[in-house]
Amino acid sequence: MGRNKYSRQEIQQIKKLLRLKNSANRAKQKLIRHDLRVKFEFNISDFNEPGKAFGEEELEQAIQRGAIEILDDATIEAMKAKRARDKARDEAAREKEALDSGEATDWKAAMKEWEDWKKEEASDHGMD
Repeated sequence: MGRNKYSRQEIQQIKKLLRLKNSANRAKQKLIRHDLRVKFEFNISDFNEPGKAFGEEELEQAIQRGAIEILDDATIEAMKAKRARDKARDEAAREKEALDSGEATDWKAAMKEWEDWKKEEASDHGMD
């Protein structure tokens, strides 16, 4: 699930993308849906009826029924910042868990070992 809280400006940009999507060919529609998901964390499937097209009118209906909230810019920016912090924290926890379980290699430690080895080789051959 993506976001359901947007600024008025974001809603206007989403409307523009929906307008473009509904007049585009299949390949372009795919790119526009990707932009909606990545730039706005907007997933059409969160708000539409399966099998029905989703455009500006459906977006307005989602706003009217309260499925999408419009908030001020400062609140939206604070919310995005918090989501970014939470995402970074969760990613760090997943990375630590993978390293602890042996599921992943600590590439930073491996790189340090490589650099140390290269320095040692260079000094052993009088190359420093």
